[in-house]
Amino acid sequence: MIIGVPKEIKNNENRVALTPAGTAELVKHGHTVYVQTSAGTGSGFPDEIYITAGAKILPSIEAVYEVAEMIIKVKEPIESEYALIRENQILYTYFHFASSEKLTRAMVDSKSVCLAYETVEYPDGSLPLLIPMSEVAGRMSVQQGAKYLERTYGGRGVLLGGVPGVLPAKVLVIGGGIVGTEAAKMAAGLGADVTIMDVNLKRLRYLDDIMPANVKTMMSNEFNIRDLVQTHDLIIGAVLIPGAKAPNLVTRDMLKTMQPGTVLVDVAIDQGGCIETTVPTTHDNPTFVVDEVIHYSVANMPGAVPRTSTIALTNATLPYAIKIANLGWKEACRQYEPLKKGLNVVQGKIVYPGITEEKSYVFADVDTVI
Repeated sequence: MIIGVPKEIKNNENRVALTPAGTAELVKHGHTVYVQTSAGTGSGFPDEIYITAGAKILPSIEAVYEVAEMIIKVKEPIESEYALIRENQILYTYFHFASSEKLTRAMVDSKSVCLAYETVEYPDGSLPLLIPMSEVAGRMSVQQGAKYLERTYGGRGVLLGGVPGVLPAKVLVIGGGIVGTEAAKMAAGLGADVTIMDVNLKRLRYLDDIMPANVKTMMSNEFNIRDLVQTHDLIIGAVLIPGAKAPNLVTRDMLKTMQPGTVLVDVAIDQGGCIETTVPTTHDNPTFVVDEVIHYSVANMPGAVPRTSTIALTNATLPYAIKIANLGWKEACRQYEPLKKGLNVVQGKIVYPGITEEKSYVFADVDTVI
């Protein structure tokens, strides 16, 4: 198969979809890999290393899309890429369709085959291609939240861990999945007073067992959230419903009860956000203020640490990329149930429930397209 790796063009997105090591593995299986020039530079992988790994370098994004049977990316295509996508071309990337009707429409109209990293799912419900970036984003949410709590950035001027004689900051993590668990561990490691919430009592029991003593667990519901946001310095939204829009758990009216300079970090922004007042921001302009509360809602948080993120992402996505390339997307999805769950849009039809409620689309059962 001919595989294309374009340079990411979303704001401050320095990740690349494939490391040189991943490239070498695909070439070893007999596939041809085309990489856009300087695609890996932001992650510390110059063109020369890709050439050594067996890739061919192309000068433009247009050239990569034109030649490739399968495009491997990190982030969803943006508007300038829509016209480059061909009918039946495989796109293997993060899509987060539920957060963008425009993207959904464009991919349906393109009649391409959209395999979304975020909905590849194991029988136990875990999301193997979302986990590595969730781990990065969860840890980063505390790093960024701690920074914006500084008075320099408009925050309350609170140090997460406090010092002897001064209480530590209070951190509320809403959601006990991968993002929330990593966020709670990082905040606890810095000495904060942490509360992590989830709707799953079994998960809360597990977290209660594994977390250090400065992490408490609480059932997530509107009453408890409304109560806790009044006293917490950093609030991290870490809620995920696979393939669907995140629910608004922190509502606009709650902001007026928060302390001025409180920081909200909405890691769920890729899926529409779980804080009502958040909108996607960029690494260039990461924050905005509503009712004296700082909102951080960068939609590609792991892009700020591209080397770590690129290696972690390729570790997870490469085995499936090899299956798709070796077998073709249909046979790969027939043989590997988790990969079949990654099919979202196929040749003009929506095959993954929950990504849109718009009735004008053609919906189909995934088994009918493979």
